[in-house]
Amino acid sequence: MNTANLNTKIIGHYINGKHITGSGSRLSEVYNPATGEVSAHLNNATAAETTTAIDAAQAAFPAWSATPALRRARIMFKFKALLDEHANDLAKAISLEHGKTISDARGEVTRGIEVVEFACGMPHLMKGDFNDQVGTGIDTYSMRQPLGVVAGITPFNFPVMVPLWMIPVALAAGNTFVLKPSEKTPSASLMLADLLAQAGLPAGVFNLVNGDKEAVDVLLSDKRIQAISFVGSTPIAEHIYSIGTKNGKRVQALGGAKNHLVVMPDADIDQVADALIGGGYGSAGERCMAISVAVTVGDIGDKLVAKLQEKVKTITIDQGLNEKADMGPLVTPQHFAKVKSYIDLGVTEGANLVIDGRGYSHKGHEQGFFLAPCLFDNVTKDMRIYKEEIFGPVLAIVRAANFEEALKLVNDHEFGNGTAIFTRDGEAAREFTQRVQVGMVGVNVAIPVPIAFHSFGGWKRSLFGDHHIYGMEGIRFYTRLKTTTSRWPSASKNIGSEFVMPTMK
Repeated sequence: MNTANLNTKIIGHYINGKHITGSGSRLSEVYNPATGEVSAHLNNATAAETTTAIDAAQAAFPAWSATPALRRARIMFKFKALLDEHANDLAKAISLEHGKTISDARGEVTRGIEVVEFACGMPHLMKGDFNDQVGTGIDTYSMRQPLGVVAGITPFNFPVMVPLWMIPVALAAGNTFVLKPSEKTPSASLMLADLLAQAGLPAGVFNLVNGDKEAVDVLLSDKRIQAISFVGSTPIAEHIYSIGTKNGKRVQALGGAKNHLVVMPDADIDQVADALIGGGYGSAGERCMAISVAVTVGDIGDKLVAKLQEKVKTITIDQGLNEKADMGPLVTPQHFAKVKSYIDLGVTEGANLVIDGRGYSHKGHEQGFFLAPCLFDNVTKDMRIYKEEIFGPVLAIVRAANFEEALKLVNDHEFGNGTAIFTRDGEAAREFTQRVQVGMVGVNVAIPVPIAFHSFGGWKRSLFGDHHIYGMEGIRFYTRLKTTTSRWPSASKNIGSEFVMPTMK
C-alpha cells in the first residue's frame, strides 16, 4: 500500500524510548466501529523491526535488573498516578477503536490500574526465605530473580487492561518487556508507553511493536525472549504455547471461553436477568468472561426467557462516547460478519431465536458495525453455537432437568474459563464451587474476574501453561527461584574431602 495516498494517520511502534513510524511496507486498517470509517493505518512491524525491539530490551536488562526493587516500585507508583490522571484519555482511545462504551472503557482502565497498585508492593512480594543453622555452621536462603526479556501478546477487546495484567508485574520484578498489542486497537497501548516514560522508566525497558504474525513469529523464535504471555483465541493460544515451549520459553497462553451461568429454581429471577443482560451483552459480548450460556434448572427457564425479553428492550445502543449508552458496536466489519454468521447458523441448527438483533441499524451511524442483542432458546449441546466461542452479543439458553445435569454440561465443555451459579441455597453453591471444573467461579456474581492480588486464569482449553496471570501467579511466572546454601568455616576447621551425598549435621 502506498502511504502517499493515505489521508489517515499512520500508527507505528515504540522502541528504545522513541516512537518510530516503521518501514511502511505492510499497512492494515484501524476502524472507528461506530462510523465504519477507517480512522488510521497501522504499520505492521517487520521481522527486523521486531528484532530491534528485542535488541533494545536485551541491552536494557542488566541495568534494570540491577536497579533496587524499591526504586523500580517508585516508578510504578508514578505510573499509577499518571494512569489515574489520564484515565479518561485512555478510555476515549479504547472506545474509538474498540467501540465499547466510555463507561465500560473506564472500568477497564480501573481494573488495569489495580494490577499496577499490586506491583507497587514488589519489594515485599519478592522477598525470599532464610533458614539459619540448617546444619552445623550452614545457612540456606532463597531469592526470586527476573528472567530477562519477556513478551506480551494481547487482544483487541482490552487494549489497556490486559497489557496491564502483564507489564507492571514483569517490570517491577526486574524484567524488560516487548509488547505486541492487537492490530485492531493499537492506540491506547502506545499511550501506556508514553506514560511509562513519563514515570521515569529508562529507555529500552519497555518496547512495543504493532504487527501481525510476522512479529509474533520473531517473538516465538528469538532465543533472548525468556517468557511469553498471551491472551486471545484458543487455536492461537495453543499454537503460541506449542511453539514457545518448543523453543524453550515459559508460556502462559489464555484462550477462549464459553462461560455458563447456572440458574437454580430458587434464584431471584430479576437478579438473574440483570446479571445476564450485563454479562451477556455488555461490551457487545466481546469479553472472554462474558456469559454466553444460561443453564436453567427445572422449570425456571420460561420465566427467565420472558424476563430477558422484557429487559432487553431497556438496553441503550449507541456509539461508545455516549455516556448513556449500555452497548456499542462490534470491533471490525470482519468480526461483525463472523458473529452474524453464527446467528444464521443457530437458526439453521434449529435453536429458537427469541430475540433477533441482525436487522438493527443505528440512526446516524448506518455504516457502523452495530448488532443488537440476540437470544437463543432451546439450545442443545450438539449445536455449534453452544460449542464454539462467538464473541458477540449472543446469549444461549440451555435447559437442564436438575443440578447434576447442569453441572455436567459445564464440566463436559472443552472450555473452562469462567462460570457462575445463581441460587439462595448455600449447599448447592458450595457443591458447585467444589466440583465444577472451571478456573474462575462466581456465586451470585456473573463475571467473577479476580481482584489484582489474586490471579486470573481458566482450566482445560482456556489456558495453556502452568501459571495464571497477575497476582502471585504472575510473580512466579516472571521470576525464577534461586536457593543458596552457605558455610563459612575457618581455616582451623577444615572438614576435608567429602565423597558422599552431603547431609546436614
